[in-house]
Amino acid sequence: MSCEKVDLKSLSLNQVCDFLQELGEPKFRGKQIYQWLHKKQVDSWDEMTNVSKSLREKLKENCTLTSLKKEAVQISKIDGTRKYLFLLEDGNVIESVLMRYKHGNSVCISSQVGCRMGCRFCASTLDGLVRGLRPSEMLDQIYQIGKDIGERISNVVVMGTGEPMDNYDNLLQFIHMLTDENGLNMSQRNLTVSTCGIVPRIRQLADEKLSITLALSLHASNQEKRKELMPVANSFEIHEVIDACKYYFEQTGRRVTFEYSLVGGVNDSEEDAKELSILIKGMNCHINLIPVNPIKERDYVSSNTQVVNAFKNKLEKNGINVTIRREMGRDIDGACGQLRKRYISAERTVD
Repeated sequence: MSCEKVDLKSLSLNQVCDFLQELGEPKFRGKQIYQWLHKKQVDSWDEMTNVSKSLREKLKENCTLTSLKKEAVQISKIDGTRKYLFLLEDGNVIESVLMRYKHGNSVCISSQVGCRMGCRFCASTLDGLVRGLRPSEMLDQIYQIGKDIGERISNVVVMGTGEPMDNYDNLLQFIHMLTDENGLNMSQRNLTVSTCGIVPRIRQLADEKLSITLALSLHASNQEKRKELMPVANSFEIHEVIDACKYYFEQTGRRVTFEYSLVGGVNDSEEDAKELSILIKGMNCHINLIPVNPIKERDYVSSNTQVVNAFKNKLEKNGINVTIRREMGRDIDGACGQLRKRYISAERTVD
């Protein structure tokens, strides 16, 4: 065995079984241990009560057991939304959000520590990318929140800090493990993955023919405005991105969601709504309008309610399915990256 310890919680059921055989154990032990990790969601080897002490010692010696530490929890007085700041083994921090809806508990998780996409209105990207999260670190955000509230998590959105498609292999492993019947056994239909539009990865994901929802952060109705707001547009032209989304629908039959953050005076005019309608004409899609969450490092402001409603009405007149996202957790650093940003700034001040 190599001296590098194996992150057991990031391995699929088959990989765990193979690994245990390498350790000289019978294959069926793999399923037993996998279920301890993903069904019972233990935080230590010693909690695996029906596993022999000698095997537990072997696992301690050869493996790490990823378990995120709650560093801070903020609870909204307005709607009960909870924002979690988790501490990773290497000292980095990530954030996740629990949103309670009538249809169940939804968790928004991070896929990276930081982000390198540079979207102008997002706090996640201000300090750049540190690293991608391992499947275990993505899964454990969901596990820890479920244990904290003592309730089942019914929906997961990969829309927190980071660009999921920039951590593609780990993302794919995470999806398969989250939806595995030997683990949390979540339906793929209850999982949404958000991207700012990395075209080759969208097409690659489409070819996997999964039943997950793809959400594209669009945020502009033409290439020039998109380049202004989202540096990724310098690499992938807006029509290229839309074509990739059409391909995703062709391959999966899953309606694509377009996320559109309304920034006052930037992308919220009647002309923008008209251009947007033309851009996505005929697509089986849904638009989520998001009044932008202001962050102090940028001077963007939210569109006012009248403008938001006028934008929505214009889209609806053009036959487009559209909703205005209900704001959750505005009183608790609700926007992506805000809590982590504040934590890092405070740490630097202490240093």
